[in-house]
Amino acid sequence: MSMPARPTLLTGATGFVGSAVARVLLARGHTLRVLARPGGERRNIAGLPVEIVEGDLTDAASLRRALANCRFLFHVAADYRLWVPDPAAMMRANVEGTQTILREAMAAGVERIVYCSSVAALGLTADGSPADETTPMREGVIVGPYKRSKYAAEQAVLALAREGMPVVIVNPSTPVGPRDIKPTPTGKLILDAAAGRMPAYLDTGLNIVHVDDVAEGHVRALEAGLPGERYILGGENMKLRQLLDLVDVVCGHRRRRLALHEAALWPVALACEGLAHAAGIAPLVTRDHLRMARKQMMFSSAKAMAELGYAPRPAHEAVAEAVAWFRAAGQLGRAKAA
Repeated sequence: MSMPARPTLLTGATGFVGSAVARVLLARGHTLRVLARPGGERRNIAGLPVEIVEGDLTDAASLRRALANCRFLFHVAADYRLWVPDPAAMMRANVEGTQTILREAMAAGVERIVYCSSVAALGLTADGSPADETTPMREGVIVGPYKRSKYAAEQAVLALAREGMPVVIVNPSTPVGPRDIKPTPTGKLILDAAAGRMPAYLDTGLNIVHVDDVAEGHVRALEAGLPGERYILGGENMKLRQLLDLVDVVCGHRRRRLALHEAALWPVALACEGLAHAAGIAPLVTRDHLRMARKQMMFSSAKAMAELGYAPRPAHEAVAEAVAWFRAAGQLGRAKAA
């Protein structure tokens, strides 16, 4: 009589990237266990044949329960917001939570770990050309609590890898596509543009990738990645204006939008931040948003393509599927009515 397969634990499965990773793992034949917060949103894994273990990254005992008898760990969960009222809470979740679950995984005898970092943890080139895994990061230029938390978390994971932990790091760029239920900041941008709620923009550079390609890259990192190495999981480099044009093409209309200058938005950002702190709501624009817009977030996935067989599809397909999903979910209609 054969023994049942040891499960793979996935954190963040209820989220955007994690739910895509869950589907790829199931398609590969993994017995899948997911860590989910009690009372949390679970629409993204509804109907999937997964074992749900309730817990939290700040609760080591719950992590030990979730990791019991697991062979592999995919740590995808993270607090991904560009503005938070309490940056310390984000650091606890993204940095301390990552260290805790990885150490608990080693204590539980997990054979291999894939950690989902971000291109936010990587450096950028001075001339705006695509950066790669070797581009140095200057800590003093990291903008915003999310990027600081992801950089600190990745440095902690690299230190654990140097101690012998069998962990592979993947660095997704800017995923878009189906099941973006929150939505993510980029998903909201696409949603607003599709609904005609974005009459102006501040141009910047970014790398757009289909969320399902990012998920495939995670699993390929498990299968072929080298412990201690980082792999950028990106897609197509473009300017924000080009992304908005893609949304227009997908929606079948051409919208007039005003290109803004950063200086004109600083008073608006200050006012929005003041209102956000007073009312406890996310601001429309912040000073960190403006600082980030100065940077050309262009990246190369050549290493993942060469070593993992990673093959991202065109950005047009990612945007088309994102808009189709928002429309089918009724979010595009609500955005128009708002």
